[in-house]
Amino acid sequence: MTVIALPRVRRRAPVALGACLLSFAAFWWAQRAAHVSMIDLMVYRAEGETVRAGGDLYALRTTEAHLPTTYPPFAALLFTPLTLLDTSTMRTLATAGNLALLVVFVALSLRLVDHARVEGVWWASAAAVWCEPVWTTVRYGQINLLLGVLVLWDLTRRPGHRWAGVGIGFAAAIKLTPALFAVFLLVTGVVAYARRGPGGPWLRHVRGSAVAFAGATLLAACALPYDSWRFWSRMVFETGRVGLVEDTANQSLRGVLARLLHTTQPGLWWVATAAVAGSLGLGVAVAAELRGRRAWAVAACAVTALLISPVSWSHHWVWCVPMVLILGTRGRAAAVGAAQVTAAGTSLVFCSYALWWVPHGPGRLELRQTGAQLTLSALYEGAGLVFLTLIGVRLWRTYRTV
Repeated sequence: MTVIALPRVRRRAPVALGACLLSFAAFWWAQRAAHVSMIDLMVYRAEGETVRAGGDLYALRTTEAHLPTTYPPFAALLFTPLTLLDTSTMRTLATAGNLALLVVFVALSLRLVDHARVEGVWWASAAAVWCEPVWTTVRYGQINLLLGVLVLWDLTRRPGHRWAGVGIGFAAAIKLTPALFAVFLLVTGVVAYARRGPGGPWLRHVRGSAVAFAGATLLAACALPYDSWRFWSRMVFETGRVGLVEDTANQSLRGVLARLLHTTQPGLWWVATAAVAGSLGLGVAVAAELRGRRAWAVAACAVTALLISPVSWSHHWVWCVPMVLILGTRGRAAAVGAAQVTAAGTSLVFCSYALWWVPHGPGRLELRQTGAQLTLSALYEGAGLVFLTLIGVRLWRTYRTV
């Protein structure tokens, strides 16, 4: 009797899918056992209810924590369908939706490095779901994975695609941080043009982002004129409304400096540090893009945005997923030095939950952290800076060999 062997890929894919579903099921059970609050999802729903009721969006305080509205008005428009669901259904759909978005996020990340094999997507998703930023994103019912998918969907399109820029534009209209990707494309285009190169593709991409952002923002202004005026004239500058700057969950340079200097107002120290980090990080991203290293460029831009943002909560660092995948995969977009070791170390940082091992919570305990505690509460920023340094060193070495 002749046995026909199935192709290895066809045998591996179902096994990988099964492992991913099993991991997701365990994750879902763990979230239920932890009685997660999905508090941010509750805020989103309250924003939608306020829009439908014609209330003052930026006077809203909701949930037991009295959380305010912090996103642009366009986001509140998108949240209005949540008001049609009961709480239990909304929580279930939000969890399932975030898990589906994680798979897409992983697939797009692997596409950046030309490793988008089906079984690889399933295996990577099964592991990525347990990292702290993803756990916390689902725990709070956050939209970080949605924004990441919009950006990566945009940046993995072929050059000159008619929808180029739409994903970044809409992501920035929902939450401002992704706008740095448009800045990155603009600087790349200008530098390429200054070198008498073809800067058009990047500039057209920026134009698409600007049109999408302007369209979404104008739509919100037409639907919510008062709230739009308030946000863009005042609320956008009030970063303190987002939360305590020294909070351990704030994994931006500003948060690190607040804890390091034991102050709630790092002031000029943060401005200077953010300016230097932003310039260098954006420079690394642009240099990588001009050398055809799109994966490095995208990840470097994302890390730079997280570092220089006034507040980057730990769940915003879902970009650790493409960071690890870029470091851990082999190929033309691959290793920056000891990439495999670095990928393992980065995975450990984001899966250790170590930033929660330090004193935190009521009483502003973060302002009295010791040296060891300060180190643990700065792990994400440290990982981000190491990542940018590795890319910069690799680019410098390849430049010297040219």
